[in-house]
Amino acid sequence: MTLEVLDDGAERYGTQGGLTITRRRSDTGYAGAIEPYLDGLDSRRGCVFSSNYEYPGRYTRWDTAMIDPPLAISARGRKMTVEAFNARGEAILPAILAVIDGLDEASVDERGPRSATITVAEPKGVLSEEERSRVPSVFTVLRAVVGLFRSEHDPDLGLFGAFGYDLAFQFDPVDYRLERPESQRDLVLYLPDEILVVDHHAARAWIDRYDYAGDGFTTEGLPRDSVAEEFRLSDRVPPRGDHEPGEYARLVTKAIESFRRGDLFEVVPGQMFYERCETAPSAISRRLKEINPSPYSFFINLGDQEYLIGASPEMFVRVNGRRVETCPISGTIKRGEDAISDSEQILKLLNSKKDEAELTMCSDVDRNDKSRVCEPGSVRVIGRRQIEMYSRLIHTVDHIEGRLREGMDAFDAFLSHAWAVTVTGAPKLWAMRFIEKHERSPRAWYGGAIGMVHFNGDMNTGLTLRTIRIKDGIAEVRAGATLLYDSMPEEEEAETELKAAAMLSAIRDAGTKNDGGVERQSARVGEGIDILLVDHEDSFVHTLANYFRQTGARVTTVRTPVAEEVFDRLAPDLVVLSPGPGSPADFDCKATIDKARRRQLPIFGVCLGLQALTEAYGGELRQLHIPMHGKPSRIRVNRPGIVFSGLPKEVTVGRYHSIFADAVRLPDDFTVTAETDDGVVMAIEHRSEPVAAVQFHPESIMSLGQNAGMRMIENVVAHLPRRAKEKAA
Repeated sequence: MTLEVLDDGAERYGTQGGLTITRRRSDTGYAGAIEPYLDGLDSRRGCVFSSNYEYPGRYTRWDTAMIDPPLAISARGRKMTVEAFNARGEAILPAILAVIDGLDEASVDERGPRSATITVAEPKGVLSEEERSRVPSVFTVLRAVVGLFRSEHDPDLGLFGAFGYDLAFQFDPVDYRLERPESQRDLVLYLPDEILVVDHHAARAWIDRYDYAGDGFTTEGLPRDSVAEEFRLSDRVPPRGDHEPGEYARLVTKAIESFRRGDLFEVVPGQMFYERCETAPSAISRRLKEINPSPYSFFINLGDQEYLIGASPEMFVRVNGRRVETCPISGTIKRGEDAISDSEQILKLLNSKKDEAELTMCSDVDRNDKSRVCEPGSVRVIGRRQIEMYSRLIHTVDHIEGRLREGMDAFDAFLSHAWAVTVTGAPKLWAMRFIEKHERSPRAWYGGAIGMVHFNGDMNTGLTLRTIRIKDGIAEVRAGATLLYDSMPEEEEAETELKAAAMLSAIRDAGTKNDGGVERQSARVGEGIDILLVDHEDSFVHTLANYFRQTGARVTTVRTPVAEEVFDRLAPDLVVLSPGPGSPADFDCKATIDKARRRQLPIFGVCLGLQALTEAYGGELRQLHIPMHGKPSRIRVNRPGIVFSGLPKEVTVGRYHSIFADAVRLPDDFTVTAETDDGVVMAIEHRSEPVAAVQFHPESIMSLGQNAGMRMIENVVAHLPRRAKEKAA
């Protein structure tokens, strides 16, 4: 099983099952390397798996793709099919059937040159829970196939595809209430002979092409034929879904009755939404990746006009060597409109005892799943209630690891967790029975897994969530919610609709240009305007200058004191007095203001600038009992005036000050346009002169909510210079 390098640079190695594999690697262009595979999957079998979401210690960015596999393994219940798609697969098929013939738990029923059917025996006798993952099942056959190709010399080669939800019922007794259609398959895995790997950190892509050889066969020199079946649109108009509005909320009420009796601790039923496809699956896949980046993005052509397209946020099981890890997700809240409201939503989520209980139960069940197959004491929580943010949702996530016991492999880890508590509930078996009894349609692939079973013993799989299943031109989107005793029925129904929304949007908007992530652009109200920004040795002055420049204005920043010559040379249309430490007297701000007023220039003051204008016009200042440094405040807008035009009556802003204008001794020429609830002056405006000021920092991160800070700057630039011109005229 040593690795041999051939004269042409190819690498050859032997496998545990006696095969010889030859790998030829060629670099390919990094930019757009995945695109031909996406287009190809519209009509040809294969998979694209991507991680376009990063999280330190958990997820990195990569792409893996394969198309036109020589062979596939599929299953429905305990009936399996091994099918060759070309001459290369036909050459490999007998070697696979030979290892299956050696199994006591499976029998080959029919065999032909390009396909064979297999039956897996039912379990017999009493088995301990520790043996659960070794009972006869389709995974008995998969273990034998992986053993045939097993080698430590290639981390990428393996079986690629999807695992359906019903596979769990080969281990756990659940009586079917829902009829399964004849077209439903529980497993589709492809054996590739060509794999694209894209490393986004190294900005490099390469293609590995494989040839297989064994007793009496080789794929060397055989053509890599493809089997194409064009995607067909449907003329059928599907219903909205498998639930009527309000029906899911009534199901929540039934679940609460089970919680009250103690039958369940939590359960995760779902509802299905339907949409007719108007574009090819590749367009939907591209759109979904744009609007909803995720660690487990996938696009699979399963054949027979069936496709899976997904952006799953949750790892199912990942195995590297003997380390097994999972990342249970539970606890969900809607994204805010911007970073500030996102932070408020995060605090709300982290302070939710219900969401904390959801995740706690999920992780306790997950730790139990690992304890069945891992070394005692090795199961650890290495991340607790960590925040992961997606296009429309914010989740709390735990990260749990364990070390597989001697004699256990990746399939043991996989099966011990089937299926994740985050898509079933707890106790898991009772939750799956509740789901079978109360859901309106079979889950098929939803709640199962997609990913790769590597021939070196590793595994990387994601839960089949946030998934679009397309069958005969009709798209299906299933979404669930984690229900607890204190669930609110209407809120849980709304959560399922929110989770489905990104998938439905991808279907409806496929092929359109993505503009969902484009930030609001500043109105170009400052074009042709020159601004003199007076710097009072402040640490935020350049961010303030940046805001003014975003309006199109030209900004010159000059540190105080500002000479007369500077005023004359620049001839500004607006003077801005920056924030700063100390008091106005430390910078002789009155002299700067006098120079501007003699030239009848409009003035806008920020923080220290407001204090300076107050004193320059004869007002007085006071000191706060407690300084407000780096703290947000909700302020009340008394009148919009210049600064707050178009803004709501209440705005959150960032404060850095310990001095403020005394409202009682404010000159009559000024009006207070905004203040805090406890009466601290937050903004003033002169009644006749083009002068305005704010006591907070519009450029602060704390003023980003509703884009308020930038909108204030736009108002100042748009209105103050114009008022000065009107007054001069």
